[in-house]
Amino acid sequence: MKQNKKVVWITGASSGIGEALAKIYSERGQRLILSSRRESLLEDVRLKCSNPDNIKILPLDLNDFDDATVKVEKAYDFFGRIDILINNAGISQRSLIADTQFDIFKKLINIDYLGTVAISRALLPFFIDQGGGHYVVVSSVMGKYGSPFRSGYAAAKHALHGFFDVMRMEHQKDNIHVTIICPGFIKTSISKNSLSGDGSVTGIDDLATRKGMKVEDFALKMIRSVEQKKWEVSFGGKERLGLYLKRLSNKLLHNVVIRSKVR
Repeated sequence: MKQNKKVVWITGASSGIGEALAKIYSERGQRLILSSRRESLLEDVRLKCSNPDNIKILPLDLNDFDDATVKVEKAYDFFGRIDILINNAGISQRSLIADTQFDIFKKLINIDYLGTVAISRALLPFFIDQGGGHYVVVSSVMGKYGSPFRSGYAAAKHALHGFFDVMRMEHQKDNIHVTIICPGFIKTSISKNSLSGDGSVTGIDDLATRKGMKVEDFALKMIRSVEQKKWEVSFGGKERLGLYLKRLSNKLLHNVVIRSKVR
């Protein structure tokens, strides 16, 4: 089926899910803007893609809230429009609440929530002016329920759902769509790059992540959901059962999670 060519801006595009999305979208002939903090890694991804000449690179640090408007303007100027913003950038956490410094909770909120809000809010007037657009938010099953060792991460992901559900309500009239993706365990470096309680990187690749869904398979499913303009979807393994248990009984979910060996 022939697809309309779009401009897709992907944050967190230097590895993992972002890189997998970039490769698939490029193979399909879409024009891309790739963002992350490290420009050299973005260039590596660009050169791995099928159509590197259709890809622009824009370094982005979600901690720089004040720079959001400037970054959006630069991104928009590359191709004269942006059709889809995929908010994929973020960090995770592996530490108990009692062992986690308060600054780490702030960092998780700043990057996983407020940084995403800053970029998305700065892009909103452009979406309205061009007659529509599509926000895609990579959340997590932790955006729907919590689990030990992930308190700050779960809180930031929960916040994304509250914000973007309202974005969808307020701007449906402007032909602006919102798709929230809730991955379970995907085989990426997210666990290795997670923050410990003192802010250091854990460097540990946990078993659940190693046994997770292949990132290429996940990216294909995610792109299909975006094309279908789904509101909210989840992909992964048995961890997705928590979504249904949450609706059934918080107490039951609590007991199941406590007994699990996922850490």
